[in-house]
Amino acid sequence: MSKSICIIGLGYIGLPTAALLAKYGYNVLGVDVSPEVVDIINEGNIHIIEPDLDFYVASAVSRKALTASLSVRAADVFILAVPTPFHDGHVPNIDYVVSATRSIAGVVKAGDLVILESTSPVGTTERLAEVLEEEGVDTSSLHIAHCPERVLPGHIIRELVENDRIVGGLTKEAGEKVAEFYRTFVSGDVVVTDARTAEMTKLTENSFRDVNIAFANELSILCDKFQIDVWELIRLANRHPRVNILQPGTGVGGHCIAVDPWFIVHAGGDDARIIRAAREINDYKTEWVIERILSEVTAFSRKEGREPVVACMGLAFKPNIDDLREAPALEVFQALVRNDVTTLAVEPNLKKHKSIALTDYHTAASEADLVIFLVAHNEFKQLKVSGRTLDFCGVTVNK
Repeated sequence: MSKSICIIGLGYIGLPTAALLAKYGYNVLGVDVSPEVVDIINEGNIHIIEPDLDFYVASAVSRKALTASLSVRAADVFILAVPTPFHDGHVPNIDYVVSATRSIAGVVKAGDLVILESTSPVGTTERLAEVLEEEGVDTSSLHIAHCPERVLPGHIIRELVENDRIVGGLTKEAGEKVAEFYRTFVSGDVVVTDARTAEMTKLTENSFRDVNIAFANELSILCDKFQIDVWELIRLANRHPRVNILQPGTGVGGHCIAVDPWFIVHAGGDDARIIRAAREINDYKTEWVIERILSEVTAFSRKEGREPVVACMGLAFKPNIDDLREAPALEVFQALVRNDVTTLAVEPNLKKHKSIALTDYHTAASEADLVIFLVAHNEFKQLKVSGRTLDFCGVTVNK
């Protein structure tokens, strides 16, 4: 089995993967476009919050099993773990994948494995091969496949090992070769299919979650209109043996569920009706939350004769992480600021933010007139609040 690995992209997937592979005996080069990220990792530190990741990175760097760099070099396995956002109008953007592919064109050699882990629109792995060919690479000598990540933030290290993996090769041989590599560190099943099916599998998984969250979010809006406690409603409905309604929230965020369904909608057009509707409902839920808060601000001002201080409790896209990508809570905070509402930003998983002044959650809870729970962080569950609360994430339900 090959021992030299080059991972392009040292974010929430690339860095944990690099550190884990270093533990399993591989010599890993991690490549990123950020000099700051490269320097932090080479010092044995981390730039993201993820349980146990600091230990894995420090150990790997100290053993010289993991090195970070701004440029690629020859390896036996290349893993692309770069962002795949969308343009305005929810048009998929694979520019980072294309750029990462071009960066390795000068160093790949016959027999190398080239693996796309980034969640991508259907056909992206084929485009990767086309880009290499445009750069003069004979792709018939490479083993190219898509193996989408499917981990939960907060449990990434464990799930990289334990979760089943789907490997979609551009050829059957490529699929088997890449699957053989993953089986060296994955204890879950490694299942081989074609590249397009693997791409669609990841998009389907996230769209399934999005549709089910949309049902819960729509229920929360209806229950507010009908003056029904949505948390009690869901608890009672879930007593049915074949009903399992999820919990509503401020919206849907993160780089996966809030983004990936649009890849299907873009390609599927009018045939992706449920998936499109779910995305629109979950995006609207954030707008609804903003309007609900602004209405409460107006009511407070009329009653008290002054503007309230509002505390936004949580900015991350989900509980107990520091990731603000596509975070609906962050969108709510920014909307309140734009509306000239005096707003305290609270995010206990961040020590600081480059452009937002953060307030300690105890201070915010005691000083704010309106305490708005947007993310169900553990720190908030036993928090004593002096002002009025609005709970959009269920953090106060079991108090």
